[in-house]
Amino acid sequence: MLKFKSLKTILVALTLCVTISSPAFAGSYTVVSGDSLYKIGQVFNTSSNNLMKTNNINEITIYPGQVLKVPCSTYTVKSGDSLYLISKRYGISLYNLRRANNKWDNNIYPGQILNLPGISPSSGTSQNSNLSITTSSVPITQKPVISYTEADLDLLSRLVTAEAQNQPYSAQVGVAAVVINRVQSSEFPNNISSVIYQKINGYAQFTPVVNGWINKPSTDTAKKAAKEALYGSDPSKGALFYFDDSATNTWLWSKPILARIGNMVFVK
Repeated sequence: MLKFKSLKTILVALTLCVTISSPAFAGSYTVVSGDSLYKIGQVFNTSSNNLMKTNNINEITIYPGQVLKVPCSTYTVKSGDSLYLISKRYGISLYNLRRANNKWDNNIYPGQILNLPGISPSSGTSQNSNLSITTSSVPITQKPVISYTEADLDLLSRLVTAEAQNQPYSAQVGVAAVVINRVQSSEFPNNISSVIYQKINGYAQFTPVVNGWINKPSTDTAKKAAKEALYGSDPSKGALFYFDDSATNTWLWSKPILARIGNMVFVK
């Protein structure tokens, strides 16, 4: 009898191991230009091999418009929703939510289905996949990564406007993120205003401070980008510097490049 129970326990344990190691695929992702299986796998925390196997792909080549099954829960947009509120509700950075859905504007509509990257469908039921999301794994609130005042938000938004108004939205978030990364770094001042107005060896760190563009009003888009960065989105991937790709400063170009968005280059 004891041997039977032991065998049963082993079989149950093996079953659990198999269940845990097998990724569940509930979402779908439409390939865009510049994508690769590796990049998509990074977004959804899976491997290229798993994506190939699940989607019956024999080669690593993919093409824009191709629809792939991906391992994540999904969410159906309701009236009154916004990308920001959805990301906050499920503890996902706004950048990751945008990336998983290739959604770089703020226009969503009731009934639209969104991927929730990083939330496994096997943890229970999303509204579309009959899989539920475990409540305990989803934070109800999300705090900003640094403390800030309305004056800080306004100043940061004005810098984003001056530096990247004509760049993609994610580049604008990246500019704000660089300032926040500096605030969090021991190498720079510990608040937004001091970082933006800092001078090193007599030189201002940000061109808009020198040419006066920092004093121009911010756009609504820049303010949204700044707030998104304050709540943890960082398309710059931890950068402490950024510059336009037309720059000729060899010192900047010598630093490790972490991200390139539009004409903006983000470096360590």
